Formats: sequence, C-alpha cells, structure tokens
Amino acid sequence: MTQNTHKVALVTGASRGIGAAIAERLARDGFTVIINYSGNAAPAEALARRIEEQGGRAITAQADVSDAQAVRGMFDAAETAFGGVDVLVNNAGIMTLSPIADTDDATFDRQVAVNLKGTFNTLREAAKRLHDGGRIINFSSSVTGLLQPGYGVYAATKAAVEALTSILTKELRGRAITVNAVAPGPTATDLFLNGKSPELIDRLSKLAPLERLGQPEDIAASVAFLAGPDGAWINGQTLRANGGVI
Repeated sequence: MTQNTHKVALVTGASRGIGAAIAERLARDGFTVIINYSGNAAPAEALARRIEEQGGRAITAQADVSDAQAVRGMFDAAETAFGGVDVLVNNAGIMTLSPIADTDDATFDRQVAVNLKGTFNTLREAAKRLHDGGRIINFSSSVTGLLQPGYGVYAATKAAVEALTSILTKELRGRAITVNAVAPGPTATDLFLNGKSPELIDRLSKLAPLERLGQPEDIAASVAFLAGPDGAWINGQTLRANGGVI
C-alpha cells in the first residue's frame, strides 16, 4: 500500500464498470484516485465513499472528456488539490454498433468525439502536465484485431487511440513517462451484458480458450501492473487483456 502513497491517478469514465474497478484497485495500491464522470454524480460519489471506507483516498471530478475546456479544468483542479497527476487512465468511451452503410452522422460524430477526441484531449493535457516518471494508460479494444461486422466506427476510433499511444511514447522521450494501451475483449459489465440473451452471453464466454468472460477486476489488474513499479519497462505497447480471444 505504501509504494504509491502521495501519487495521484486520474481515471476517466470511472463511475461504473471497468472504470470503477480500476479506481478501486488503484486506491488499494495506494494511489489517491480522481474519479471522473460525465453526467450522473451519484455512482461516482458512492464509489468515492466506498474507497474512503476501505481506507483509500478518492475525489470525484465531473467533465465530459470530449470538451477540451472541461478537461483542462479537471487537470487544473487536480493541480490545485494535489499538486498534479502521476497516472492518467483513459477509460471513458462509448460504443454504438451498426454496419458502416447504416451509420448516421450523429452516431459517427459522437463516438469519435468521446473515444478519439476525448482521449486526445486528456493526452494533450497530460503531455504538458503529467509529472515526470508518470504513466499513461489508454483504452483500446480487442475489436481492433477481431474486426467484426458492425464495429466499424468503434474499431476505427480504438485503432486511432493505439496510434496516438505509440506516437506519444516517442514524443515524451526524456521524461520517464510510459504510454501504453489496454485492449480488453468481452468483459462482464452491465453495459456489455444488457440486451444480450443468455445464449449469446454463453457463446461469447466460450470465445476465449479460458472459456469465460473477462471480469472488470481482470482489466483493472492489467492497468495496475502498467501503473505500478513492475510495469516500468513496458512502453509503447498495446496489451490485449482478453483471455486469448485473439
């Protein structure tokens, strides 16, 4: 617990699902956690209370990552409260599935705004303001390798995130900051499970040779590795945390 005391981790989209699991895990590892959320404050506040009750330290920060000014304000608040950020986890994202031919402009624009521009907005601030020796962990998806029909726009945004990851790694030379991405496969979150039949969930569970869905805690463990001392030599990589799906 002491290894990361006084270090600050900002986790975007952290009020539920994988983001919440990441926030809880990093808090257990000793980080002060900033729980970013875009809309509903209640789950974020409940998560912060739970972390505090478990002996950790957490605050919430409202900001739509697609809004560059809001992202700057969130980093300003982190600097005022804690002196800055050591670890950025770009977990916020949305997914709407449709064939390319049937995707309307609003659906395309919103996914690009959150998944790509949102990641760009936080990376731009972090590139200027993250403490030397820090860590950046972006979120891609294993759909960049699976490339199934219906995932065109979503997969495109995540492939772009992987490109930003590799390039920012090189641009931060000399500051001892690592930049990596985690690319989950099917993971048992409410967002993933909602609307799927038991038969479909069972089929998706069997995709990986390990024959189960990922759990949010599995993804959080990958992030914790990259954020912690054991991940110090991993840089510019995309880690496919998917149980062997691809």
